[in-house]
Amino acid sequence: MYITASASSLLRASRATRLLSPSLSRPFAASSPSSSTTAYRSLSFASAVRSVRCSVPRWSHGVHWNSPYSFRSQIRAVAPVIEQFQRKIATMASENPFKGNLTSLPKPGGGEFGKFYSLPSLNDPRIDRLPYSIRILLESAIRNCDNFQVKKEDVEKIINWENTSPKQVEIPFKPARVLLQDFTGVPAVVDLACMRDAMNKLGSDSNKINPLVPVDLVIDHSVQVDVARTENAVQANMELEFQRNKERFAFLKWGSNAFRNMLVVPPGSGIVHQVNLEYLGRVVFNTDGLLYPDSVVGTDSHTTMIDGLGVAGWGVGGIEAEAAMLGQPMSMVLPGVVGFKLSGKLRNGVTATDLVLTVTQMLRKHGVVGKFVEFYGGGMSELSLADRATIANMSPEYGATMGFFPVDHVTLQYLKLTGRSDETVAMIEAYLRANKLFVDYSEPQQERVYSSYLQLDLADVEPCISGPKRPHDHVPLKEMKADWHSCLDNKVGFKGFAVPKETQGKVAKFSFHGKQAELKHGSVVIAAITSCTNTSNPSVMLGAALVAKKASELGLQVKPWVKTSLAPGSGVVKKYLLHSGLQKYLNEQGFHIVGYGCTTCIGNSGDLDESVASAITENDIVAAAVLSGNRNFEGRVHPLTRANYLASPPLVVAYALAGTVDIDFDKEPIGKGKDGKDVYFRDIWPSTEEIAEAVQSSVLPEMFKSTYEAITEGNTMWNQLSVPASTLYSWDPTSTYIHEPPYFKNMTMDPPGAHVVKDAYCLLNFGDSITTDHISPAGSINKDSPAAKYLIERGVDRKDFNSYGSRRGNDEIMARGTFANIRLVNKLLNGEVGPKTVHIPTGEKLFVFDAAMRYKAAGQDTIVLAGAEYGSGSSRDWAAKGPMLLGVKAVIAKSFERIHRSNLVGMGIVPLCFKSGEDAETLGLTGHERYTIDLPSNISEIRPGQDVTVKTDNGKSFTCTVRFDTEVELAYFNSGGILPYVIRNLIKQ
Repeated sequence: MYITASASSLLRASRATRLLSPSLSRPFAASSPSSSTTAYRSLSFASAVRSVRCSVPRWSHGVHWNSPYSFRSQIRAVAPVIEQFQRKIATMASENPFKGNLTSLPKPGGGEFGKFYSLPSLNDPRIDRLPYSIRILLESAIRNCDNFQVKKEDVEKIINWENTSPKQVEIPFKPARVLLQDFTGVPAVVDLACMRDAMNKLGSDSNKINPLVPVDLVIDHSVQVDVARTENAVQANMELEFQRNKERFAFLKWGSNAFRNMLVVPPGSGIVHQVNLEYLGRVVFNTDGLLYPDSVVGTDSHTTMIDGLGVAGWGVGGIEAEAAMLGQPMSMVLPGVVGFKLSGKLRNGVTATDLVLTVTQMLRKHGVVGKFVEFYGGGMSELSLADRATIANMSPEYGATMGFFPVDHVTLQYLKLTGRSDETVAMIEAYLRANKLFVDYSEPQQERVYSSYLQLDLADVEPCISGPKRPHDHVPLKEMKADWHSCLDNKVGFKGFAVPKETQGKVAKFSFHGKQAELKHGSVVIAAITSCTNTSNPSVMLGAALVAKKASELGLQVKPWVKTSLAPGSGVVKKYLLHSGLQKYLNEQGFHIVGYGCTTCIGNSGDLDESVASAITENDIVAAAVLSGNRNFEGRVHPLTRANYLASPPLVVAYALAGTVDIDFDKEPIGKGKDGKDVYFRDIWPSTEEIAEAVQSSVLPEMFKSTYEAITEGNTMWNQLSVPASTLYSWDPTSTYIHEPPYFKNMTMDPPGAHVVKDAYCLLNFGDSITTDHISPAGSINKDSPAAKYLIERGVDRKDFNSYGSRRGNDEIMARGTFANIRLVNKLLNGEVGPKTVHIPTGEKLFVFDAAMRYKAAGQDTIVLAGAEYGSGSSRDWAAKGPMLLGVKAVIAKSFERIHRSNLVGMGIVPLCFKSGEDAETLGLTGHERYTIDLPSNISEIRPGQDVTVKTDNGKSFTCTVRFDTEVELAYFNSGGILPYVIRNLIKQ
């Protein structure tokens, strides 16, 4: 049966009880406002049961584009516990101390939109000074306050943010929904399936493992650019995608049926963050007459893109997201908020990408790790919603938890553009204004307090790119040629390749399909318009098409050996490119659409032509990729492109035409036109007015409506997938894609407690900026790696290896793929680059996996030594799961990236920080020592942030800070990780 109205509203108030695992299903269209309100007022569970809605198909997202109540919840209850549940609901509902602040929101024409927990009704002047991003945390705390999971003291901490935020105060937060993509979604569903088995083995109800909040999973990370530069590239790549990933896709389709309240958006629909922005983002929920702000956590670090829409969202590790799905409040440190004031207007020809790369450098320099960034100021009116989303998307690159843009008139205009109905937008505006969550720049602004301040005049932004190895290494376009030559000269590092002077002019000649070709250092071999960062922005996409048009008309042509591709983030992009008449010019330059999903940005760039690959390797060429992505870490884009630059889509086309990054666009011609004359950058670059005109005439609301009305229909290949109806998964021991992980084997109801780290060996010794790509790569599986050996032993052909990202449902492969990045720099190897280490007892050089297994077999603990920013990059839970499976018990680093530190704790690994000014080098640690961490064995004696002593077997001793940041994290550690903690809690209830 389905339960609506008061049952749904009150369920959220009682989520802490978790007497069963009710399913808040997909957001369905609501009934009339009056019936919703009447039901909301009623406390009768029985009357709610009588109101049933079974008419919406299981696979429908339930979006009614013309309804102001598009997003509803359903609840499936278990009959034997209804009576008990009813009593608990009534009890818990009365426990909210803020129930008196529940206020009606009237509709202009009479009646009401619903009710909401009113911030103004608190009559507290401190609220007016709060950043908007903190007000969203406050509303959530008030609405979910039950004095159990969320306490009244937590509300006071948030209201008093100005004084409490500098003190590392802990608060709980309950997001409204969870967002997944398939690379992170597959392991999340694997974990949920495994948790069901664990519940079953422990004699409890496995159906308690069910999402309690809406979960959207978009399959977007599996498509690879196998086929490019042809009209049939989309179909060809999708067929290959299904051949490789049929088993994974079937598993996800099973999960969407087995777990209530989970929607899976099929492959070929778009990139998760663009779909979230254009379709899934609610801005304001209206659930059975209860209004509240949309908020989301996602298992992809670029979930922050939704912050451009005024929805509070950020990336978390998969294991943390799973706990949030199951009703566990997220424990977080109340963040500081950096106020970033924008003024002025971008100059002609400057793109949103130029702006975001500039902002990224400024914020990275300022230091915003673990903080919110909130944008404000007169310059906001000059930024489109898509421009804001581009800036918000790059939050992980500048290190912030989120880069937030409060809702204003620009947001409302975008909602209408993307197909939300006028009545829905009216409801959103009315609610946000009534609850002091709307910014109206036409009115005098109340002064808000921020932890620190930054300012940027948009007129100061100039064209730029970032690279060659990190997204925050900003290079002004006019300085690119000089910067490139300094990179060739510099020693190997983030800005260096150490190419000897005498070989810097080397020319590698080769034959490309019967035609003479040549490569030099800096030659562009990949040019990709890809990634959620930019493909959601019509101005830069149409700008790229205009560059292609002007180049074609002048007679310029991209060299055929440059692998060009266009991977839009949704079908809307194709529609406006076709409507504008500009797609044909992109095609003429080789930028045919290759698929709708993440491609080159995550390493799914596909193989280079064999002749190009041979020319690079045989001549040791430092080849370049230019992409409109957000990540360019070493070894990520392609194994053979050592230089990788992030650029706007128009610049991607320009560099593809030039064929090299070794060019001064101000002074040197890009090439010769059909009349034999030199063609310069200025000749093909569109004006801001040209781009604006193309956007105005080509991007239409009907395109969004027609695209998203059909988004869950899937395609023939998806719809033909047959999956079992069982709620417990039948694991296939021969599968190389989906494998039952060992996390809960031999688990009992007794927590294991804190574990002592004694006489541990150092598995790896790192410097600064080790990313999650270094720890757990997402790209291709090297033919000589332990993972390749495992696959070959099981009869998998080399051509069917697929990527590490696609095989995240198999722990055996992912353990072997841990620290398998070909660009890994491990100090134990004395300068040698690659995925190996030294087995300290024997001195043998082994693959990291093989060394770790030796240590485990001998019953010996291991640790990892690292520098600053350990674990930066993607919110990749396998970067913590993998080391745990290798036997790593602790990581000692100068500093950690926020999500990765949390993931380590979630997997039971101890994160330790060197004291300020100290690191392995200053302490004289080589990694050949054995390490004992003086951590109390009694969990009650451990405190967040306390100091512990680390001793080595050669007599050295130093002090580190334990980075358990909250009491909740200590509880996770005591339980052996976050998921065992959740299982034990569910069983006890």
